[in-house]
Amino acid sequence: MSNSKGGDHVAEEKQKVVIIGGGIAGMTTAFYLQKAVREHNLPIEVTLVEASHRLGGKMQTVVKDGFTIERGPDSFLARKTSMSRLAREVGMEHQLVHNSTGKSYVLVNEKLHPMPGGSIMGIPTEIAPFLTTGLFSVQGKLRAAADFILPKSEKDQDQSLGEFFRRRLGDEVVENLIEPLLSGIYAGDIDMLSLMSTFPQFYEVEQKYRSLILGMKKSTPAKPKTKESSGGKGNGVFLTFKTGLQSFAEAIEAKLEANSVLKGLRVDKISKQGTSYEIYLNNGETLYADCVVAATPHKITQSMFSEYHLFDPLKTMPSTSVATVALAFPKEAIQKDIDGTGFVVSRNSDYSITACTWTHKKWEHSTPEGKVLLRCYVGKAGDETIVDLSDDRIIKIVLDDLKKTMDITMEPDFGIVSRWKNSMPQYTVGHKQRIETIKAQLNLELPGVFLAGASYEGIGLPDCIDQGEAAVQQVLEFLKINKEAVRA
Repeated sequence: MSNSKGGDHVAEEKQKVVIIGGGIAGMTTAFYLQKAVREHNLPIEVTLVEASHRLGGKMQTVVKDGFTIERGPDSFLARKTSMSRLAREVGMEHQLVHNSTGKSYVLVNEKLHPMPGGSIMGIPTEIAPFLTTGLFSVQGKLRAAADFILPKSEKDQDQSLGEFFRRRLGDEVVENLIEPLLSGIYAGDIDMLSLMSTFPQFYEVEQKYRSLILGMKKSTPAKPKTKESSGGKGNGVFLTFKTGLQSFAEAIEAKLEANSVLKGLRVDKISKQGTSYEIYLNNGETLYADCVVAATPHKITQSMFSEYHLFDPLKTMPSTSVATVALAFPKEAIQKDIDGTGFVVSRNSDYSITACTWTHKKWEHSTPEGKVLLRCYVGKAGDETIVDLSDDRIIKIVLDDLKKTMDITMEPDFGIVSRWKNSMPQYTVGHKQRIETIKAQLNLELPGVFLAGASYEGIGLPDCIDQGEAAVQQVLEFLKINKEAVRA
């Protein structure tokens, strides 16, 4: 395909790209594809189809009484730069803000223990804090020290996170520190989650250094001295938008071409017809496409392409349900305050909440002066029934849990419960290989169909943006080859 800006494209029929799913992966694909079309005067028409009546997927924000409350994710890792770059593209860079740092805790045996200094995702890199913490028994600490002498894993073999970490550091360190941190990110069972699809860097460190503790210590750059290390507060590793993540989705949407987004329309079925695709919508209409990007959760992708067996592995890929519970209080309601930004809960504890963020401390822009905002998480793999309870019941359970660690003397001003049913895809052992196999078969059986989104190659917002950007490159490459083949 020519990239020239001459008039030779005027009479040329436009190639059609349909992107299905208006979450961050689909929006990114549409935004960057339309940008390429404009900049290179390409004969491509882009349509984004979203089943709900809004774009943005899990990026949903409630702005109420001066509070800015996230229903879904609340931030992203600053070191994953694709999201900041997209923010610049849509004029939202000035709204980016770092989290405030502070102590974080693990709740074990009814007690809040400070996170041991120097631990990275629960892996100790400094010996003294690990030896002095009350999180583990003497036996637990001795078992973790076996990491210094144990051999490394077999090469290139996927295993569960639980199996990997239990072998290296023992059950106690896994259950009281690593599991609450890692399962919080994926809302999953670490004895089922794939090491290679979630944290391959830990495998690589073990392969290189053999000892995970020594390897993490050697491969982690020394922290620069921050305000926090000298007693004050420093900038954290996360970023969000002062106006909320939903405002970012709205900013991207505002930059999409007029009339290129179809909302409130579900795709029921996609069929290959010759070299193109027919996309059947639930209102009886049919779209035609030379190229399709499925930026949809795995179960929806499989159901749209149900006549093609290459998607069958997605049928058995699990997802968990979670809920977030935001509670707003006057400052004086919290009698026993805690110096820090939040805690995670050991799975062995008798609690329904899995974590709590003191949002007013972590994100100062989120909460008006004189108020407190606590955001708790409920629902975990194997124990998701709480998500189906009524708002009042969930709020009561969360308050009962919070009162075990904090002295809360008043009812909340208000509470907001956000349920995410089957929304957390689980990358179980072998996930990476299964997705690679599906993509290879797609190339052969359904050329011009591409996947992007949290079900496939990373669940974080920047991971989904990366997949959207990759899909744009795949689409452009495919259409170029397609065009040249037609001309030949």
